[in-house]
Amino acid sequence: MNALSDLQATLDASRKSWVESANEPACDFPIQNLPFGIFSDGLNSTRRAGVAIGDCIVDLAALESAGLLTVPSSSAGDSVFVRDALNDFIALGRDVWRSVRIQLSKLLSRDNATLRDDAELKRRALIRQADATLHLPVQIPGYTDFYSSKEHATNVGSMFRDPKNALLPNWSEIPIGYNGRASSVVVSGTPVRRPNGQLKLPDQERPVFGACRKLDIELETGFIVGRGNALGEPIPCAEAEQNIFGMVLLNDWSARDIQQWEYVPLGPFNAKTFATTISPWIVTLDALEPFRVAQPAQEPQPLDYLRHSGEHAFDISLEVLLKPQGANEATTIARTNFRHMYWTMAQQLAHHTVSGCNTRVGDLMGSGTISGPTDDSFGSLLELTWNGKKPLPLKEGGTRAFIEDGDELTLAGWCQGDGYRVGFGTCVGEILPARQ
Repeated sequence: MNALSDLQATLDASRKSWVESANEPACDFPIQNLPFGIFSDGLNSTRRAGVAIGDCIVDLAALESAGLLTVPSSSAGDSVFVRDALNDFIALGRDVWRSVRIQLSKLLSRDNATLRDDAELKRRALIRQADATLHLPVQIPGYTDFYSSKEHATNVGSMFRDPKNALLPNWSEIPIGYNGRASSVVVSGTPVRRPNGQLKLPDQERPVFGACRKLDIELETGFIVGRGNALGEPIPCAEAEQNIFGMVLLNDWSARDIQQWEYVPLGPFNAKTFATTISPWIVTLDALEPFRVAQPAQEPQPLDYLRHSGEHAFDISLEVLLKPQGANEATTIARTNFRHMYWTMAQQLAHHTVSGCNTRVGDLMGSGTISGPTDDSFGSLLELTWNGKKPLPLKEGGTRAFIEDGDELTLAGWCQGDGYRVGFGTCVGEILPARQ
């Protein structure tokens, strides 16, 4: 088989794994997925690269040392898999990412006995996810957050400006974005402390200092840059996806009251910098390929540098769950889909670099809040409750206008195939009280 047919075989819906949990229809990590992450476990505290399969993690360094996985060595001569981040592996390039997925797909296939029947190696190379700790998968040199959902931008514009002019004139011409704070990006499961800041109350002449009173989520995805560009050398829109390693779920926590006071004239600052949470597994664009769909029609037609032919959206179902402290069950507060996004990832990356801005391996680009066309498909509490005016009922009683201390927010996402799903796992954060 050639490389292209090998790649297609990794996406075969009928392929099953000898890791039986990977074959369950609702499993996020079937053999068709094979997302990358960084983990450690109780027997080995070294952070290293792994791939999720069913309820397990494949230790890539263990497979490489056993001669079952071929990958170029780093410049230092050691394994790129014995790292606390995936950057060195990603920097090897798209052909290597694909090669590793193809090799793993073959090794994990039900009819391949090489690893399946090697009890000792399987013991060393296959770790239960329940016994592992997942870490931030990449070192993030830079973080940019976009504002690319037409429904979200329209809702916010209607809420705070004239509904008849909800979108500013530039919104339909360029992917709006701002440079965020990479240092405060954390992995799922990391508690998030409610921020303090300046608040301008309606009945007060001057701002006061205190804890955020309108803490919110933003349901987003993010993509990880897999190949950077040199300063002064833009990435063409038609080639941009080749520079993307994969996607994660992203929660861009937002302090709405701090943001409302500070954002004029330069945009968000402390309202966003306190934390951004991402999911630990990076799902490759190759794994998402069967779920590619057309993006929404764009009117007016974008300028030449933002044009690309073909389909550049993905059918990714997304949901948000809120679980109050002490509750037994979480309440699903929103369901939407990534396919609604007006501006594509390729257009975002092309616009980001058209000025000559350089990007680097591991850079994180947030989609912006993903909202759909219905009231229950909005990607933030700001929209779901219309700035607190229509609180949401919770499953075990009570309501929420915005997030309260002790609340746990969970984002989930998956692509539904024929008898299998390619999922992202979850992106979870619990809110701690503000510092006194």
